[in-house]
Amino acid sequence: MKDLYAELGIDEQIYSFGEEALKDLKERFEKIDETAEYNQLKVVSAMQECRVSEACLLGTTGYGYNDIGRDTLEEVYAKIFKTEAALVRPQITCGTHALALALMSNLRPGDELLSPVGKPYDTLEEVIGIRPSRGSLAEYGISYRQVDFLSNGEFDLEGIREAINEKTRLVTIQRSKGYEMRKTLSVERIGELIAFIKGIKEDVICLVDNCYGEFVQRIEPSQVGADIVVGSLIKNPGGGLAPIGGYLAGKKECIENAAVRLTSPGLGKEVGASLDVLRSLYQGLFLAPTVTAAALKGAVFAANLYQKLGYTAVPDAAEERYDIIQSIRLEKPEALMAFCKGIQAAAPVDGFVTPEPWDMPGYDAQVIMAAGAFVSGSSIELSADGPMKEPYAVYFQGGLTFPHAKLGMLKSLQELKNAGILKLS
Repeated sequence: MKDLYAELGIDEQIYSFGEEALKDLKERFEKIDETAEYNQLKVVSAMQECRVSEACLLGTTGYGYNDIGRDTLEEVYAKIFKTEAALVRPQITCGTHALALALMSNLRPGDELLSPVGKPYDTLEEVIGIRPSRGSLAEYGISYRQVDFLSNGEFDLEGIREAINEKTRLVTIQRSKGYEMRKTLSVERIGELIAFIKGIKEDVICLVDNCYGEFVQRIEPSQVGADIVVGSLIKNPGGGLAPIGGYLAGKKECIENAAVRLTSPGLGKEVGASLDVLRSLYQGLFLAPTVTAAALKGAVFAANLYQKLGYTAVPDAAEERYDIIQSIRLEKPEALMAFCKGIQAAAPVDGFVTPEPWDMPGYDAQVIMAAGAFVSGSSIELSADGPMKEPYAVYFQGGLTFPHAKLGMLKSLQELKNAGILKLS
């Protein structure tokens, strides 16, 4: 094994450091596998209950009327997320699109959107209009209010109470951290926040950005009061096989609003051909619990490696996990670039290229991204990225298998060592 790692550019010192870190993780990995088993059974049960058949794996063209595979897949998602309805479509291009669809279809001019968990992910700033952009919510007369976390990381309950008013129509809760060093929210904490908000204004719509969190726990935010949960199929629920797509699951009225916005008034969910992607969407969903488990193990391994070296890891090496993202404060731009170079060098696709920072649409600073993926941009596959600004934190996620995630981590350490940034005693 050591010789094979050496052929892949991992020296004996880095290899031994990784093996030493793995010795303490057996119990953690077993717990992750137990959750994966629970969620695997949940997915199989939903597929059987919805009578998924071979005919469901075939696609449609044109208008997509009477697409049995598409409609059944949406029933499966609704069963898994314990919701009244779901919208699962390849026409939803990404997670940001899914979120924009949920917001724009359920807000009206004069309404106010509230984020009680601080600044949303960078790409939503232009959707909301925090950064002026054509077609934003602000252009349609929808205002925005934000309440930041307290300095101790807790919800600012009094601030939230004061922010909710007669115009507050929808509250958006981002489960994952985005490009922030805050803690990811557990489903239980999300449920507590929703209960508090509904206690102030019962009819407010609570939306949860569920990206990177699906199948990490045994329950989803829709089971603790969320009216809509939203995510991307090229993250956890696509299992690495979905080539495109997004989902919304929630109350029937909210989902129908989104369907009308996605297609057209009068058409809604009735149209939208699935083409040839249904087999990948079903099989990816089937694999999603175990693929998510592999990514979680990679994140735990990464935190343990880098924390032993003195870096700040969020979550830290011992914390419970509520999404697949691991952030590490690298403090220096050259360290961030070396880390991403190592992840790219571990990729099965484009492993021979070197990532460089670039002006990525939707961000306020240059971003460096490492992703040699079978599905372009898929962040359930081994990938890492970060904005080129202080504290030069990298956000690592994915790994369809743990051995691949492990290789990525060792390659990142190797590149830091090769650059003279990291010295192992």
